[in-house]
Amino acid sequence: MALRMWASQAASTLRIGCRRPLGFPTIPFSRGFSQVIEGLKYAQSHEWVKPEGQVGTVGITHHAQDHLGEVVFVELPEVGAVVSKGGSFGAVESVKATSDINAPVSGEVVEVNSKLSETPGLINQSPYEDGWIIKVRIQDMSEMDALMNAEKYTHFCEEEDASH
Repeated sequence: MALRMWASQAASTLRIGCRRPLGFPTIPFSRGFSQVIEGLKYAQSHEWVKPEGQVGTVGITHHAQDHLGEVVFVELPEVGAVVSKGGSFGAVESVKATSDINAPVSGEVVEVNSKLSETPGLINQSPYEDGWIIKVRIQDMSEMDALMNAEKYTHFCEEEDASH
């Protein structure tokens, strides 16, 4: 815990941040090095979805990968698999733990990020760009309404971190 606090203070003092996608503004967390991207929708289980028409790109948030630590393996679903909102569709294994990845929306997997099989660390390096996990043909667009916007997700994470 002391190391995490030191890293947060050092990152904040040195103004160290992570790479952010071009064209997306960043809302920094109070922890100094986590990022939340405007225009995405966020689940309480720390997955994000970027809707583009009927297809949503899904990944885990910067906040989640930061808490996981170095990602060493990603379990991916098959193209054609059906995922249900809130249900697990894969897992991320890090040097600290293995965590389920939950679908923020229901639908059919139309693409998986096969680069993660050989380079799982893309999730740490670029959680919102190169480290995306799946693309889903969204079954019910109204499910997006229940997800958080960037401001609400930032507040959610700040409260979650304060309670730990």
